[in-house]
Amino acid sequence: MKGLILSGGYGVRLRPLTYSQQKQLIPVANKPILFYCIEDIINAGIHSIGIIVGPNKEQIIEEVSSVDWDAEITFIHQEYPGGLAHAVKISEEFLGKEKFIMYLGDNILLGGINGFVQEFSESGKEASILLTEVSNPEQFGVALVDWHKKVILELHEKPKDPPSNTAVVGIYGFTPKIFEAIKDIQPSWRNELEITDAIHWLIKNDFPVICNMVEGWWKDTGKPEDLLDANRRILDALVLKTGKGLENGGQIENHGSVQNSTLTGRIRIGKNSVIEDNTVVKGPVIIGDDCYISNAYLGPYTSIGNGARIIHTEIEDSIVMNGSVLIDADQIVESLIGKDVRIERSRKRPNGRRFIVGDNSSVVI
Repeated sequence: MKGLILSGGYGVRLRPLTYSQQKQLIPVANKPILFYCIEDIINAGIHSIGIIVGPNKEQIIEEVSSVDWDAEITFIHQEYPGGLAHAVKISEEFLGKEKFIMYLGDNILLGGINGFVQEFSESGKEASILLTEVSNPEQFGVALVDWHKKVILELHEKPKDPPSNTAVVGIYGFTPKIFEAIKDIQPSWRNELEITDAIHWLIKNDFPVICNMVEGWWKDTGKPEDLLDANRRILDALVLKTGKGLENGGQIENHGSVQNSTLTGRIRIGKNSVIEDNTVVKGPVIIGDDCYISNAYLGPYTSIGNGARIIHTEIEDSIVMNGSVLIDADQIVESLIGKDVRIERSRKRPNGRRFIVGDNSSVVI
């Protein structure tokens, strides 16, 4: 069996962050979202993975290639956003005649896909999809299910009047029969080949599509609030490595230097990072490598990327990406701060706020 991860798209709901970086590379708990997908597929026993790339493809290729994965990675360029089924169509040469798992690269699934992959592999069916209950089904693909047989009866893409609250998670299992389905469907009103239409084709042609519910927690990280929620969930499940670096009864994994500061809760501190001058850190918190934190407060559910500097600033429930600097920045909460950002209080008069803000930004003061 092979894996196919979709890591293209423009990430418009995450602008301005996605003007300069691919959305699947945005870090959650200091790890790119895409890496969670790759790890899930490898942990399920799949070691041949194709990754669909589009805009910022060089970023994806460079970041993924920097890791020694226990898998052979192939990059497949999608020249334009033609839909999920189009991504499958252009991957036919790579996928060949094998079953495969398709995983949307902006999804995070705590608990992994091992059970889903095994059940699909043993089912003898042409397709399988994962489902979860949501409070806003009109924003998702929605499934009508015969739960007695565990098969899909109907699929509706973002319906105005949803027939159920059971949404399609971005993880699918297919056999090569899906290529036949895709060749027989037409582009939607969005001028895209929809995977829901291809699955409908299977159902209509008497190829049962089986399904299962997500066990645990799933998140589509398409919006800022989703990223922050995913960060909270992953930090809640933070497991510290055993052995060297563990302190405070195993609550702190410290690979840096801590001086005259107070640390409580589960905290991971990266290599060469320095925490000093009466800093207070309350976990769960993860701090990357080569960070400098002085006279600051880091509250629960905060992720600090590599090379960041936090000085005389209070921050919690936030993601700070690599290389960013916060100096005298007062209190920051529930925030996404991109790479190499600088936030600093001005001591000049008049005592006002000065902004240079890009398109689609949001500023709350």
